[in-house]
Amino acid sequence: MRATQWMGKNHVEVNEVPDPQLLNDRDAIVKVSSTAICGSDLHLYDGFIPTMKKGDILGHEFMGEVVELGRGVSNLRVGDRVVVPFPIACGACNACARGLFSVCENSNPNAGMAQKLWGHSPCGIFGYSHLVGGYPGGQAEYARVPFADVGPLKVEDDLTDEQVLFLSDIFPTGYMGAEMCDISPGDVVAVWGAGPVGLFAVASARMLGAERVIAIDRFGYRLDKAREAGATDVLDYEEVDVLDALDELTAGRGPDGCIDAAGLEATHPTTAVDAYDRAKTAVMAETERPHALREAIMACRNGGTVSIIGVYGGLMDKFPVGSLMNRSLTVRTGQAHVQRYLKPLYEKIRDGEIDPTFLISHTLPLDRAPEGYRMFRDKEDDCTKVVLKP
Repeated sequence: MRATQWMGKNHVEVNEVPDPQLLNDRDAIVKVSSTAICGSDLHLYDGFIPTMKKGDILGHEFMGEVVELGRGVSNLRVGDRVVVPFPIACGACNACARGLFSVCENSNPNAGMAQKLWGHSPCGIFGYSHLVGGYPGGQAEYARVPFADVGPLKVEDDLTDEQVLFLSDIFPTGYMGAEMCDISPGDVVAVWGAGPVGLFAVASARMLGAERVIAIDRFGYRLDKAREAGATDVLDYEEVDVLDALDELTAGRGPDGCIDAAGLEATHPTTAVDAYDRAKTAVMAETERPHALREAIMACRNGGTVSIIGVYGGLMDKFPVGSLMNRSLTVRTGQAHVQRYLKPLYEKIRDGEIDPTFLISHTLPLDRAPEGYRMFRDKEDDCTKVVLKP
């Protein structure tokens, strides 16, 4: 089969690789009909996530048709059309029993490696380094899906791939980011980053009842998409001082909820602290560029919530812990517990409450994945989301 492989920093290729095989009674083999390039994939592409190996198959947002099943999978049938959550979860451990699927205790075979960096291991993740299991991803013609009796959601034929594909990751991630803000009527929510996850966080905050949602980015076409998603206000952080602007928009109080949807490659090219972060990350003296997170903490109202859904991998400098502690802020974060959100968000799509296709800017054949990665990373041709068709 053909698959998108990581071949080194800023280098991916589509090559012939062996077809996946059933390895466990709870496995399924899915013939991929649609897959996507995620902003998190760009962290791999740019070399910020350790433990990648040359030839690893990328991709954690995918869906398709079940073509083979292990004997232990009774909830699916060959021929079913399914969307696959990016967290691999057993459904039976203490974490899964609590609905915390992205920290499943049984799905990361390299848990010891993760424990050395993070203290405890999260779940396994498709196509996202050996730190989280080394599982081959879904930017391929076929994919093996472990614990297929827990993860994949059967999709009815009257919904297109494009309508449901983002249930695999970015829609639940954005929704969880908004949900963690405990939004009440009249609340103001600010979202750093108007990429795919940030756009779904904007849309979700509005669905959950926020009166105002403020999107922060520096690319005009992304801010236009944020308005389309429901943002009431947008801020170009190269044109305004974000903290001053948020104070003005909230009468000096600050947003009730601040969502960091930017993550470890956040940037603010005109500031000294951005130059500091770039110098530190260049020599691996820190692993993150946390400009958006610092700003979200400083902006949040006293007693408010900072919700972190942008990906971080290791260690950062100049973390404003004094602001966090002295102002009674709550921090909530995590990889999305996608299995928890699949059915409720699927129903929102079916009911017409949201049309996720607004996000898609480019659809390419799988063979053009290297072009898609470059275009998405470099913000070419107003690229907001690339869907790949094997």
